[in-house]
Amino acid sequence: MAQISSNRGFKECPSSHPEPTRAKDVDKEEALQMEAEALAKLQKDRQVTDNQRGFELSSSTRKKAQVYNKQDYDLMVFPESDSQKRALDIDVEKLTQAELEKLLLDDSFETRKTPVLPATPVLSPSFSAQLYFRPTIQRGQWPPGLSGPSTYTLPSIYPSTYSKQAAFQNGFNPRMPTFPSTEPIYLSLPGQSPYFSYPLTPATPFHPQGSLPIYRPVVSPDMAKLFDKIASTSEFLKNGKARTDLEITDSKVSSLQVSPKSEDISKFDWLDLDPLSKPKVDNVEVLDHEEEKNISSLLAKDPWDAVLLEERSPANRHLERKVNGKSLSVATVTRSQSLNIRTTQLAKAQGHIFQKDPNGTSNLPTGSSLLQEVEVQNEEMAAFCRSITKLKTKFPYTNHRTNPGYLLSPVTAQRNICGENASVKVSIEIEGFQLPVTFTCDVSSTVEIIIMQALCWVHDDLNQVDVGSYVLKVCGQEEVLQNNHCLGSHEHIQNCRKWDTEIRLQLLTFSAMCQNLARTAEDDETPVDLNKHLYQIEKPYKEAMTRHLVEELLDSYHNQVELALQIENQHRAVDQVIKAVRKICSALDGVETLAITESVKKLKRAVNLPRSKTADVTSLFGEEDTSKKSTRGSLNPENPVQVSINQLTAAIYDLLRLHANSGRSPTDCAQSSKSAKEAWTTTEQLQFTIFAAHGISSNWVSNYEKYYLICSLSHNGKDLFKPIQSKKVGTYKNFFYLIKWDELIIFPIQISQLPLESLLHLTLFGILNQSSGSSPDSNKQRKGPEALGKVSLPLFDFKRFLTCGTKLLYLWTSSHTNSVPGTVTKKGYVMERIVLQVDFPSPAFDVIYTTPQVDRSIIQQHNLETLENDMKGKLLDILHKDSSLGLSKEDKAFLWEKRYYCFKHPNCLPKILASAPNWKWVNLAKTYSLLHQWPPLYPLIALELLDSKFADQEVRSLAVTWIEAISDDELTDLLPQFVQALKYEIYLNSPLVQFLLSRALGNIQIAHNLYWLLKDALHDVQFSTRYEHVLGALLSVGGKRLREELLKQTKLVQLLGGVAEKVRQASGSARQVVLQRSMERVQSFFQKNKCRLPLKPSLVAKELNIKSCSFFSSNAVPLKVTMVNADPMGEEINVMFKVGEDLRQDMLALQMIKIMDKIWLKEGLDLRMVIFKCLSTGRDRGMVELVPASDTLRKIQVEYGVTGSFKDKPLAEWLRKYNPSEEEYEKASENFIYSCAGCCVATYVLGICDRHNDNIMLRSTGHMFHIDFGKFLGHAQMFGSFKRDRAPFVLTSDMAYVINGGEKPTIRFQLFVDLCCQAYNLIRKQTNLFLNLLSLMIPSGLPELTSIQDLKYVRDALQPQTTDAEATIFFTRLIESSLGSIATKFNFFIHNLAQLRFSGLPSNDEPILSFSPKTYSFRQDGRIKEVSVFTYHKKYNPDKHYIYVVRILREGQIEPSFVFRTFDEFQELHNKLSIIFPLWKLPGFPNRMVLGRTHIKDVAAKRKIELNSYLQSLMNASTDVAECDLVCTFFHPLLRDEKAEGIARSADAGSFSPTPGQIGGAVKLSISYRNGTLFIMVMHIKDLVTEDGADPNPYVKTYLLPDNHKTSKRKTKISRKTRNPTFNEMLVYSGYSKETLRQRELQLSVLSAESLRENFFLGGVTLPLKDFNLSKETVKWYQLTAATYL
Repeated sequence: MAQISSNRGFKECPSSHPEPTRAKDVDKEEALQMEAEALAKLQKDRQVTDNQRGFELSSSTRKKAQVYNKQDYDLMVFPESDSQKRALDIDVEKLTQAELEKLLLDDSFETRKTPVLPATPVLSPSFSAQLYFRPTIQRGQWPPGLSGPSTYTLPSIYPSTYSKQAAFQNGFNPRMPTFPSTEPIYLSLPGQSPYFSYPLTPATPFHPQGSLPIYRPVVSPDMAKLFDKIASTSEFLKNGKARTDLEITDSKVSSLQVSPKSEDISKFDWLDLDPLSKPKVDNVEVLDHEEEKNISSLLAKDPWDAVLLEERSPANRHLERKVNGKSLSVATVTRSQSLNIRTTQLAKAQGHIFQKDPNGTSNLPTGSSLLQEVEVQNEEMAAFCRSITKLKTKFPYTNHRTNPGYLLSPVTAQRNICGENASVKVSIEIEGFQLPVTFTCDVSSTVEIIIMQALCWVHDDLNQVDVGSYVLKVCGQEEVLQNNHCLGSHEHIQNCRKWDTEIRLQLLTFSAMCQNLARTAEDDETPVDLNKHLYQIEKPYKEAMTRHLVEELLDSYHNQVELALQIENQHRAVDQVIKAVRKICSALDGVETLAITESVKKLKRAVNLPRSKTADVTSLFGEEDTSKKSTRGSLNPENPVQVSINQLTAAIYDLLRLHANSGRSPTDCAQSSKSAKEAWTTTEQLQFTIFAAHGISSNWVSNYEKYYLICSLSHNGKDLFKPIQSKKVGTYKNFFYLIKWDELIIFPIQISQLPLESLLHLTLFGILNQSSGSSPDSNKQRKGPEALGKVSLPLFDFKRFLTCGTKLLYLWTSSHTNSVPGTVTKKGYVMERIVLQVDFPSPAFDVIYTTPQVDRSIIQQHNLETLENDMKGKLLDILHKDSSLGLSKEDKAFLWEKRYYCFKHPNCLPKILASAPNWKWVNLAKTYSLLHQWPPLYPLIALELLDSKFADQEVRSLAVTWIEAISDDELTDLLPQFVQALKYEIYLNSPLVQFLLSRALGNIQIAHNLYWLLKDALHDVQFSTRYEHVLGALLSVGGKRLREELLKQTKLVQLLGGVAEKVRQASGSARQVVLQRSMERVQSFFQKNKCRLPLKPSLVAKELNIKSCSFFSSNAVPLKVTMVNADPMGEEINVMFKVGEDLRQDMLALQMIKIMDKIWLKEGLDLRMVIFKCLSTGRDRGMVELVPASDTLRKIQVEYGVTGSFKDKPLAEWLRKYNPSEEEYEKASENFIYSCAGCCVATYVLGICDRHNDNIMLRSTGHMFHIDFGKFLGHAQMFGSFKRDRAPFVLTSDMAYVINGGEKPTIRFQLFVDLCCQAYNLIRKQTNLFLNLLSLMIPSGLPELTSIQDLKYVRDALQPQTTDAEATIFFTRLIESSLGSIATKFNFFIHNLAQLRFSGLPSNDEPILSFSPKTYSFRQDGRIKEVSVFTYHKKYNPDKHYIYVVRILREGQIEPSFVFRTFDEFQELHNKLSIIFPLWKLPGFPNRMVLGRTHIKDVAAKRKIELNSYLQSLMNASTDVAECDLVCTFFHPLLRDEKAEGIARSADAGSFSPTPGQIGGAVKLSISYRNGTLFIMVMHIKDLVTEDGADPNPYVKTYLLPDNHKTSKRKTKISRKTRNPTFNEMLVYSGYSKETLRQRELQLSVLSAESLRENFFLGGVTLPLKDFNLSKETVKWYQLTAATYL
């Protein structure tokens, strides 16, 4: 429901002393002679009574209703005689269209007669149905800066029921008669208060009763006919709505009833010709009155007059609303009047606006005085500032612990992998010593002990030394080790050990340490100012109104006004005034109030008003009282232009105030004595009016035909009710385009049912103009509605009052694309905002949300063991699930029901809270009681409670309390998630904001990282205002020195961004020259400043090394920036600066990998991961750390030619080049094995795609790492319709070559597999953490992380419901799949071609056989004399199948040869023969289809006969076919044939038996028992021995003995040609009890699978199961022996 957005009310303000002010004489210009005569007549007929006791309406009779003289003609009706006369003067039927339009524009029409007015206000029936009166009560204090307390009007509270009747925009109700009974209708008003509010929605049934009369309008049918005729003219149709609109047909007469006529408007303005003013919105004017001796003449007994009397400004000016030049005693308010702000607000704060100086010129304001008022902060901002000020006092500058002024080296919890006695060599620089002090120390020693060891070189007696006053600084960095932590826990020390570099430190005292970032006493005394330091922050969107801009525009406006009032020819000057007004509206986001619209129209008419009318107007007042005339003299009635300008000025300042107050909470503008009502008792339904969207771009007008809004109500990220769609409307235009709905939206949900954190979401959609030829997208005509923007609003403000009054909501959209706020916008697009005006009801009382009283009594904690077994098992299964994401509705209901059994499982609290059926007020007390008695959560577990699923303030506050236990270094790693979690906070001053700012005050690294994250988050325009406030608070409390440092970094980033853009846009040959020239400007920056690196603030650069700066040749053309370290003991600083690519996804991927590495390190697994830094410094730009001594795999591989990716040795030989000694190479190979394992796990879990050899890098030390994470979470790079990433992760044969140390598999590959599986299982245990971290990043706008569905990949990849053994098997299969994928190598090869711009591959039109590398002919091999299928054998490579032995006897040969072919290879031969000889009749080929199993002996025997027949027919066919090269190639011996030929020759000798020989090797098994099942996991076998020295094809076979029928036989797959196979296969025995198993033995045999003879025995072991503790897993190596086997 709309209402007038006034922050003032209508209040009687009696004054005992009159002051000379501007008199009420605007009516002189506006009134015509006939109206003045009618007024004089009415004054004689009326009795004016004095009533100073307030605004009361006597209910006795109508005769007692009194109004003072100037209220008599507010709402007019035409006397029948007068209207008939006018209608009869015009023959309507004979008027042509042109004549009607001429009549419409005639200035003299309808201005000859003054209408006769009734003694009391007149309301049309349709209008009266909309009025509802209720006392307005005061609440709250007006913010400082305003001129004084005031009231504001409030519409009625929501009706509890709603009528379904239709109502038009103009308020006309079709169910009520247009001309009701002539008997008056009386409205009763409450007598206890002179204040009342209005209106009620037209949909509300109104039952009038009481004493206020309502008359029907006296309009004859002839007059109505004339108006109807006029309304059909082209002039009207051009400006008005289409005649098909229903409201046109019913609004012609009703418009007369509510819109009185004025002399200074064109004849039929009151006919509502303007499409933007349906129903007609009465223009508001301001008149100042001088206090009169008899104040009673200004106080009306009619309560409607209370509308006109407001509290006076300090100058005691009386104000009167005017409607189109008439005094208005009835407040005719419709929903459409929402933007018609009372200009009396201005007069109260700016008493001098309409004052005149002695010369008679208008003394208009300069703008500064009002802007000072406008800039008063709202209450929420003020409360936030007070809270930050209080926080700041807890961190005084004198506290060295929280204000050291330098950075502390981060630490990581790490199990000592190398043993407790691992030692490192440390080199310490000490002042006064020429050479550094070098010694060896234990990594577990604290830094304080290291300092004491170093001081022993300086001081003989350490008792005289304060060891605590010394620090160890990292050489080359402004970073200090933490004295109370062990040396090896510091990340810097870990990196030195990783890269095998010297650990160089510097011993300093606190006083000698550079503390240039410390806060000072001046900082502590400086007040908090959220906006003071934001002026240099670059913003990605069009700036909102600034004081400076508006001051300039107001000054320009007032200059034009003064000029217009001084010069004779005012037409041109008035045009300039109007242009100035337009600029002001434009600066205020294109919002143009109806008051401004009407004032501009009046000004245009006033400048055209004939000067002859001045005398008439003057004579009108000649009949009046002399004293009144003297009080009016100061208004200069001879100048109607000035009157209009005064009205326009007032309207402008009202718009300023509305714009400034749009973000304020309802309490900001409330009165102090207003009563409150608790929300849980409020049964009314939620409703509001969507009025209009202002500032629509012209592109939208041409591209979109209609617009509509989707209104939704949400809590905890879920809709509370089905979204409601508004009607579809088009655009209108005055100064600017706007979309006008003026529609009441009602949610059928009671206020009492709304949670405190309920959010209203409004999403704007545009329907494409199907006929538009200017659409930039030709396919748009086939598209549906497009989302143009979204805005959200909490229904309860920060003081927990229900939102009321008019709200201007900023809905952001792009000027070139239709993106919803919160999403990424493409480069170069300027984000613009449109203003959405929403009007909430203003009830007579405040609706406040009160927190329920929490029951502090101890809840009975139920014992889980008391549950029945099935219920207990079900509950435990739910509690052990990885996260709440996988819970079904049934699971949630069951968990909530059994929540009191879960206290022993504290980590399940997020699941329980996510299972709560609702968060209604009535249920909160029990929920909060449970919450406060819950055991504290670990910080990383409590992090989930900051997600969108948990909006409740109590939950989030308690979560922050638990998270406060997190260390600064852990918090630094998780800062991106905390910054995104701010979006889920309902209010600005939240515990989370307090927590982040408090940590930033105590840690410079956190403050630095928080600055860049907040700055980058400003690009999310939907939340940019909140981030601005938090960023402003951070800059305000961080201190001047830190602030200056951050602004220097910002400047450096801007300079580098400019250079990168220039280089990128330059042509290839000119890029280096452009780079060198552009870098000079950056160098000049360094000549004035040293600057810390945004990537790492401990690195300080003092200048550029321009000669070393260059650029990379990739698409984005990133820069390589080389800087000189300000620390002489430091190395050069190299970074990459990129523009044109969004680095936020890279930041997230690297953050996840870093957290994985820390998890591994914490568990004692050092995978030697390369963690480089990456920082997004703005949209599509950022900085990346360059890892020294590293190259891409492509660069390494192409040294061996374009096909280098298919070769096995390039990586190994590259490593040998940089590690020539055997010891160095072994170390590099070990680094490669560990880092490659970490990369495989990390890239698989995160779904890193687009993996080619240009984004995988290798360091000379052997460390492998990935770069460029533009595709992740399984969003694969596509090549047409094919996925380029076919393998689970990148593991190629050249990597396996380095891992194995050669071509053959070795035990080192088993180490690699074990590392992968161990790392994978450690990450799986933290599934919930990774899902929570990624879930918190969903609102960041990353293109591949937009919803919970995107997390499904990670959840599936981590296999959270499987056991470690099952996961080990799973990942081993992934390794096998990746290693066997030719697609990866082919992808590398294609990338090599693309990079080398190599095009085309040789093609062969002749079909060739896929299993033969080349084609052969009979001229080379000799003609075949005989051929037959000799026998067949079972094989297991890679799966079980049969191979057929073909016996071939050639001419000139005595001994036959043998080749081995599969059935599929025979079929390939036949198919390709059919291609070569399409017209020849070839022999029929055996049917491939077989019923039942294919790979069995019976099928093989049958096919042997069929294939033999086929060969005989083929060889007896035409010589063209039988002797073609394809047939010859098929029978040509391959390498596999030559190896097996000796075996085939003796095939007829019978089956082979195993040859006994030497036995050796060992097998690694994992044996466990659970749920009645024995699990035997065969992991690895090493050092197998064969008699002939050839590599075997091992597999494992097991039995549970005794087993006479061999039913317990289990087998693994076959591993080919290796002495060190890895299986990681699970052999399962189900249905065995522990007692049964204790009587069994496990017999394990290792055999080698052979193709043409029996498999032979390699070793075995027999394990009595009674020796095992089956209640736990046993993992052990077992030596193989020559045991007997089944």
